[in-house]
Amino acid sequence: MRTRRGACYSPASCQDGRRKRRRIAGGGGEGSAAAAAAVAGGAEGPANDMFEELPDDLVVSILADVAASARSPGDLAGAMLTCKRFRELGQSKVVLARASPRCLAVRAKAWSDAAHRFLQRCADAGNLDACYLLGMIRFYCLGSRGSGAALMAAAAVGGHREALYSLAVIQFNGSGGSKDDRDLRAGAALCARAASLGHVDALRELGHCLQDGYGVRRSVLDGRRLLIQANARELAAAVAASASLLRAATGKPAAAASRRHSCLLSDFGCHAAAPKAGAEAHAANRFLVDWFASRPLAGSTAAAAAAPTPGSAAEDEAAGLRLCSHALCGRPETRRHEFRRCSVCGVVNYCSRACQALHWKTAHKAECTPMDRWLDNAAAGAANPNAAAMAAPAP
Repeated sequence: MRTRRGACYSPASCQDGRRKRRRIAGGGGEGSAAAAAAVAGGAEGPANDMFEELPDDLVVSILADVAASARSPGDLAGAMLTCKRFRELGQSKVVLARASPRCLAVRAKAWSDAAHRFLQRCADAGNLDACYLLGMIRFYCLGSRGSGAALMAAAAVGGHREALYSLAVIQFNGSGGSKDDRDLRAGAALCARAASLGHVDALRELGHCLQDGYGVRRSVLDGRRLLIQANARELAAAVAASASLLRAATGKPAAAASRRHSCLLSDFGCHAAAPKAGAEAHAANRFLVDWFASRPLAGSTAAAAAAPTPGSAAEDEAAGLRLCSHALCGRPETRRHEFRRCSVCGVVNYCSRACQALHWKTAHKAECTPMDRWLDNAAAGAANPNAAAMAAPAP
């Protein structure tokens, strides 16, 4: 094997060097110190630092495995900060291309130019997860629609199912453009591709498109079948996650977790319990949720960067933008009235039918109140203000 310095060595020579080091370490006195100096500096002894003799391709392979198995961005960063050689070889495209989604999961609170450059290097190396994450951040948060869509398209070409579904949502809504820019057929085709790769939300979205004839030929039976498949996959994932947590906590078999979800039935079959906030969301969706939780929605648009004056048209347009009401989505509107609103109450709005179906089952079903009832109550209160005051609870 050839080392970084160009020298060749065999496994036998390495073993001889280790045996010599053991003998030197076992000895004592001035003689052993002199022998150690002779072996370290002599022409026949091995190098003082065997780590420096490792070939670069072997170190890069080790760092690539570390990046692929990293559970957080700090894992790869900690390995690269170990020494100068790790820091240099950690910038290799081989390492950055294999970085895991958890290694790329940058938080909105920790967003900086350094994080932006890191994701850009990973995207340039061909990392599909980095292309999708950076594309979502640029498209929705930084207001760079063109470059964000191009990055998501690059990930979609590589078969990234999240990127395919996000591009489908953009096509359905005409995000980044006007209402006339919507392409329902392209959105349905992207949903079909993402669903074939196992994306549950895309499968649910395609089922609703088939039921309504939205971008595809209407087929109620096929749409209902896809909705059942989506709920079944969601239930299987929830049962598997609950079973693993139950085994880790109590050591009991998975049958208890299965009985726990056996009674959860929805309109189209079995449905899992509502996940905890942020538990099942993709890193890109978590970034959007955290980003707009700490920043006003107007700050994500280019008009906000220009600091529009109060009362201007740009401020009125930015003030009318809303987020998707599904808590785990985080997508914002790019123009006024882009998302669909609930036809019953008109209070909540959604970027897609999949988000609407999920939010209805988990929260909005118990909160939705018809608008007619609100209008009747308002009219009754206006006609009889004393009765409304009597009905109001005492402070």
